[in-house]
Amino acid sequence: MPSATMKAVRIHEFGGPQVLRHEDVPVPRPGPGEVLVRVRAVGLNPPDWYAREGMPDVPAELKPPFRMPLIPGTDVSGVVESVNDDVPGLAVGDEVIGLLNFPDSLQAGAYAEYVTARASDLALKPAGVDHLQGAGLPMSALTAWQFLVEPGHDHPSPFQEARHRPVPLDGRTTVLVNGAAGGVGHLAVQLAVWKGARVVAVASGAHEAFLRELGADEFVDYTAQRPEDAVRDVDVVLDTVGGPGSRRFLRTVRRGGSLFPVYFGEFDDDENAALGVTVTSAQVRSNGAQLAEIARLLADGTIRVAIDSTFPLEEARAAHERAARGHLRGKIVLTVP
Repeated sequence: MPSATMKAVRIHEFGGPQVLRHEDVPVPRPGPGEVLVRVRAVGLNPPDWYAREGMPDVPAELKPPFRMPLIPGTDVSGVVESVNDDVPGLAVGDEVIGLLNFPDSLQAGAYAEYVTARASDLALKPAGVDHLQGAGLPMSALTAWQFLVEPGHDHPSPFQEARHRPVPLDGRTTVLVNGAAGGVGHLAVQLAVWKGARVVAVASGAHEAFLRELGADEFVDYTAQRPEDAVRDVDVVLDTVGGPGSRRFLRTVRRGGSLFPVYFGEFDDDENAALGVTVTSAQVRSNGAQLAEIARLLADGTIRVAIDSTFPLEEARAAHERAARGHLRGKIVLTVP
């Protein structure tokens, strides 16, 4: 059993990367339906810096509750340390991966040596997959999966009442992925290729060879030409960048096609209807069963997780600074000794 204390990264006040403190804290205790996981690696995601900043641009009614000091982080790969009596199917020593308690909380506590997790959020880590890839998988892969393959839930996006419905992908489908080299993007490219779709990848020129290796059929360097001018008549756009600029991709979608912004922007329903384009978004949610399906694709080599960079847990500040510089290729991962 672990000692009474552990190392963790905590936030005592909102702000920039400098507010991340590496310090001693009590080891958490699992509650009903939970296990205690000895963390080996932590995947970084945008909600980590949203939590660090206090989500200043989000309306108060949409913000999850924050309790200070908080331990950020939701993506883990590690080893089960203890199991509550009411948890079937997991045992001490099992290697697991998971997106923890999302979107209910942005402070699931993954930036730590130990974390408690709902058993339903976890999947077994394939034996041939290391903890770096395991930690880089959950949120990004589940986002791509729930947008392109199967939502697995009926919860609408907090920014839109319409329910998201993926488009069936096959050899007759063309999918454009904007932000294709990033965490969600490079996994979305691979999932679309797995489904047989023709894939157009949009990223900066430095990532062309990488994305073609992942199976992209066409590449657009957004620094050299505007993708909305270069591409027409695609069936699906997955805009992993999203936000206010997402509307420009309406012109690339054929009538009857779909535009899926991961970060919802400003759209006009009348314009969407006139163009015949369906625009929906979704909120990724923890789902251990879906993650197990994705893990099988990782285990057999159908997909892989690209690691942009790694940092020890105590250097979480440097990891957040790397994220702020942008132009990531895959995922940033914290390692835990």
